[in-house]
Amino acid sequence: MGRATTKTDLIISATNNFDKLNLLIDSMNNKELLIEFDFSCNNKKKEAHWGRDKNLRDIYIHLYEWHQLVLHWVNANINGVARTFLPEPYNWKTYLDMNIELWKKHQETSHLEAKEMFLQSHKDVLALAETFTSDELFAKDAFNWVGGSTLGAYFVSSTASHYDLG
Repeated sequence: MGRATTKTDLIISATNNFDKLNLLIDSMNNKELLIEFDFSCNNKKKEAHWGRDKNLRDIYIHLYEWHQLVLHWVNANINGVARTFLPEPYNWKTYLDMNIELWKKHQETSHLEAKEMFLQSHKDVLALAETFTSDELFAKDAFNWVGGSTLGAYFVSSTASHYDLG
């Protein structure tokens, strides 16, 4: 399935990629679940997250925090409180710094806590997406606070695309 362009596609792709991710994680033994990642020898893995995320907890936290970005942004704006998607002082040129700060914030969070936070926030994001029509999610200019994109694109990016195992 390509990138979602309807509410139905969004829910299906987010659910399918979430299920695939969790199926992979559920197939791991306890040692694999807690092992520290090292991608330094793989020249193809150049993106920042390959060096930042050291274990499965870090991945759970990253996904959880991006869910929180969507939840807080949408809820604030729907309730008349103007808010940008990325919190101050970050923007799309500096969001990698934000990701590092989010990573630092959770270094004392346990693996189990991180997993529970991620599982709940996934449900919360999908429940929020369900409150919108397909047009509200994917028509440009449905909400003036979304900017030049669509609301659905933010939901896709923080769920289905973020969960994609490639």
